[in-house]
Amino acid sequence: MLFEKATANDINSLVELRTEYLLEDYGEIPQDKLSLISHNLPPYFNSHLNNDLFAFVCRDDDIIAGCCFLYVSEKPSNPSFINGKTGTVLNVYTRPQYRRKGIAVRLMKMLLAEAEKMCLDFVELKSTEDGYSLYRSVGFEDVVSKYHNMKYIIDYEKAE
Repeated sequence: MLFEKATANDINSLVELRTEYLLEDYGEIPQDKLSLISHNLPPYFNSHLNNDLFAFVCRDDDIIAGCCFLYVSEKPSNPSFINGKTGTVLNVYTRPQYRRKGIAVRLMKMLLAEAEKMCLDFVELKSTEDGYSLYRSVGFEDVVSKYHNMKYIIDYEKAE
């Protein structure tokens, strides 16, 4: 097995893996939304891959067995992120037939080594219960904050 950064030649496989990940994470996704996601992913990867999104893959011959993404963002410096650059882990996914072989651990270690080379202040993620022990094993810690994690959802259908 070969562990490396993905290139533009891998975009079709990254779209497939992202879709598989989303279906496993969300369960059923309505076909119209799934089609839109599949349509939007190739231009996204073409624009962002190896710019502010880095994908790490495990190859087994011509098949990508697993992947993980590191999204890098830059913000104005503050005491929590002096360099202003932080990372977010997305889409840690191993195809079912390749699971329990240490692929995700190796991919995460690659991702974290790259984050250190980039001098990111920190790397964050949201974990499911299934992934929690994996992330703890590579050094992630639970975050305790005086801030609430919140979001505002824009309902485009209602806005029309």
